[in-house]
Amino acid sequence: MSGGGNNVVNKVFYATSYHPIQAGSIDGTDVVPHDNGVRRALLCYHAGLYDPSGDSKAVGDPYCTLFVGRLSHHTTEDTLREMMSKYGRIKNLRLVRHIVTGSSRGYAFVEFESEKDMLRAYEDAHHSLIDGREIIVDYNRQQLMPGWIPRRLGGGLGGRKESGQLRFGGRERPFRAPLSHHLRGEKQVRRMIERKDIIGKRVL
Repeated sequence: MSGGGNNVVNKVFYATSYHPIQAGSIDGTDVVPHDNGVRRALLCYHAGLYDPSGDSKAVGDPYCTLFVGRLSHHTTEDTLREMMSKYGRIKNLRLVRHIVTGSSRGYAFVEFESEKDMLRAYEDAHHSLIDGREIIVDYNRQQLMPGWIPRRLGGGLGGRKESGQLRFGGRERPFRAPLSHHLRGEKQVRRMIERKDIIGKRVL
């Protein structure tokens, strides 16, 4: 295991599989859900109500694809493409929009031509500014993290304090010690992505 700091108390760790209750806990040790979102995610998790492979719009190579979040609702596909192209050649870009209004939902998926370009964007685009908003960049966990439940169903990772529904174990809000056996340091997670050890199956 690896993480920041010189002792266990200061270390941070990252989940390589998803469990709603664990994601709702800053140290990954909760055993009961603490908010309604976690309860909803847990129901979906156990009942198999979410299938990441069932998203017909999720196309392309997940190992070359990044999630880009906290976008301004005014950011367009053209602007996002221009900003992300500085890290490599883009093969496909999908700005997620509301099914009824057509307005941006504030996040997108960007597929690069190569894993090398994807990793460059992962390192350098995180916390950069687009249209005055500081964005976040992460792996395509929808397809790569076993057990994944999205934010709209009470899951996800990260979140803002004012939402009251923070989720831990990801890049923005890693777990803090104590730790459990299936948590990893960020460098280990990256190596697993590069070796394709993380795959999009609903297994623990």
